[in-house]
Amino acid sequence: MEFIYDGIQAGDYVILIENEPIYRQILEELPNWLTNDEMKYVHRVNNFDFYFSSGSYHPPAIVEYFNKTVQPYVEKNRPFRSWAHVEWASMEEPLHIIEDFEKIVHEAVNDYSFPLICAYDGERMPDYLVNILMETHPYVLKDDHFSDSEQYQAN
Repeated sequence: MEFIYDGIQAGDYVILIENEPIYRQILEELPNWLTNDEMKYVHRVNNFDFYFSSGSYHPPAIVEYFNKTVQPYVEKNRPFRSWAHVEWASMEEPLHIIEDFEKIVHEAVNDYSFPLICAYDGERMPDYLVNILMETHPYVLKDDHFSDSEQYQAN
């Protein structure tokens, strides 16, 4: 909620890539944080549709979906930020694909220059994936503590 509120107060549109149950909870809480006019700045993308638009977790299809999603903001020079809830039925996915995707996302963030939070369930993440995320994300929010990633690699 704070990410949404702070973004709108900063004049940003907020793109929430979130699942249906959590989005319903957010919708219930939003009127306590935002006016009706401010709520127009919140746009939701179903995270299942986003990550599996091609029928499987396929980074090029996800990047294409992302580009289509942000294109209206980029074309109209409107500032935006995004919250992306990343989840799988299991963490058995081929992790090298996730690594490739995270590197692509990192480039997009730099190209478009927008704030992005990638939300993962830390309890379900193998160490290999944690290391990938620490290398591709300059900042980490864990247990309500925000810090720089010591493993971050700019290129």
